[in-house]
Amino acid sequence: MSSTRLFILGALARRGPMHGHQIRQSAQTDRTELWTDIKVGSLYGALHRMEAEGVIETVRTEQQGNLPARTVYAITEDGALELESLREAALRDTRLRPDPVDLALQLSADMGERELRAVIEDRHRRLTAELQSWQRLREAATPHLRGLEPLGFDHTLIRLRAEITWHETLLEELPRLLGATGGSPEPPSDATPDEDEGGA
Repeated sequence: MSSTRLFILGALARRGPMHGHQIRQSAQTDRTELWTDIKVGSLYGALHRMEAEGVIETVRTEQQGNLPARTVYAITEDGALELESLREAALRDTRLRPDPVDLALQLSADMGERELRAVIEDRHRRLTAELQSWQRLREAATPHLRGLEPLGFDHTLIRLRAEITWHETLLEELPRLLGATGGSPEPPSDATPDEDEGGA
């Protein structure tokens, strides 16, 4: 399912015909890069592909002063059908996407506890900072949010808190888990050999 296609079709269906720059501005205003996998820079290429496929169409060309001419697009009947299909697919899709960190952890038993703990602590710090950033953004955006938009923010906040909790559990359980997988936790730096070893 293409989030970029869903966004473009949805924007044209909601707001009527727009040129590429207006669609890009809409994406920037909505800060879609924060809460979707849409890259704003990819929108122009998607518009050309979608026009060739017939889900959007050119309705006119506009030019203001010395600015380059801009093509204004509208959604077609086929585009409206695709919008319904993409939206339904997205709403019904409950699959959790695999997180590469899980695979990396399975291959990390040889790293040693100290090194692995440092990596996980760094991830925890960055996730905590991201959560704080999102909380500030949520507070600033609250007066401007309409309809279901607040729940989109809250979904991200809840997912970040769950990730942070998982990392905290991982850090707490790390010595036991490394032992269970055959890893060898590193000894404390002040450890001394047993006095009875190598005795007379």
